[in-house]
Amino acid sequence: MLYRIEQARTRSRLRDFIELPFSIYRNDPNWVPPLRSEARRVLNERKNPYYANASIELFICYWDDLPIARAAVIIDKNYEKKYGTKTAFFGFFESRNDRAAVRFLFAEIEKYCRARYIASIEGPFNPNHYSELGLQISKYGTPPSFFQTYNPEYYPALLEDAGFKTSKTIFTAKNERIKEYFRQKQSAQLPSQNGKEFNVRAFRMNAFKEDMERVREVFNDAFDSNWHFLNVSKEEYEFSTKFLRFVTTPELLKIVECNGESAGVLMCVPDINPLIKDLRGRVGPLKFIRFLKHKKDIRRLIVYAVGFKKRFQRTTAYKLLYNEMVKMAEGYDTLETTWMSPDNLPAVKSAERFGMIPDKYFAIYAKQIDGMC
Repeated sequence: MLYRIEQARTRSRLRDFIELPFSIYRNDPNWVPPLRSEARRVLNERKNPYYANASIELFICYWDDLPIARAAVIIDKNYEKKYGTKTAFFGFFESRNDRAAVRFLFAEIEKYCRARYIASIEGPFNPNHYSELGLQISKYGTPPSFFQTYNPEYYPALLEDAGFKTSKTIFTAKNERIKEYFRQKQSAQLPSQNGKEFNVRAFRMNAFKEDMERVREVFNDAFDSNWHFLNVSKEEYEFSTKFLRFVTTPELLKIVECNGESAGVLMCVPDINPLIKDLRGRVGPLKFIRFLKHKKDIRRLIVYAVGFKKRFQRTTAYKLLYNEMVKMAEGYDTLETTWMSPDNLPAVKSAERFGMIPDKYFAIYAKQIDGMC
């Protein structure tokens, strides 16, 4: 086989990059096709404010004119400033079951990184720490929930053959009988302490930007010491939450305040993946109407993010949002988390309080680049 590497710097190459997974998963009934328009929006350096302090390069491995494998390389200046290491991140990795092609792809990527004095590469990040991340390493052949990655069973072997090793394992947790769980665990609900200092309220869609800024402020403070976390700018957050109003509802987004200051945030979303799957990668007026119509019928709830400013942790703020979570869960059959790190003990223990047990595991892979120290 004669392989070659191209960088997706033209419309046709970008189309090949975006379309490759559609050919790989063509016959996979569990795969949820990404929206092509959203993929282009996220990858666009001119439109996505994340790239104000980061760069992205898209690599495609071809055999003759057939795309075989792809990956993006992201270099984030803010990461180097905060953590003091010259690390590149790879993401959007997809490939046919061809180990030679993947070795060839990453050999070119390593050459690209070496020229920029990058010492190591890690991923998948799609494209950053607040996106979908990791490679699925368990429960293959099961449908992914919202904000979960999905891949065939052969993917880990492709990366390992290219010299990557697991650097971190993350997981999701799930309770498939949440209503029954709370009928049996009524004593688990904490007493409300909604007194003079603290109050909890729903997100205001008519003050979307103002409340999103409050959410960003809380999460930047709450997650600052978390693994790989980087503060998210106002512009980045507005970009990443552009379609939030279509994904969830105000009743599933709660803000707890202390004397008017935002202290904690609970963000939940229905598992809209079955509806996204029906869109088949493209949105049209009729598809969108059906999407909105059927969203209310979803019985699986995803805990997207929960965070408290550091000085409000272990306070009434937690108790208030816990009770809100109980109320939300009563309207669903299944409660599930997005990815969690095992060393984030507060998050792990909170999931356990809701009867959620580990469900799927995902791996982050890393590799030192030869010739760099």
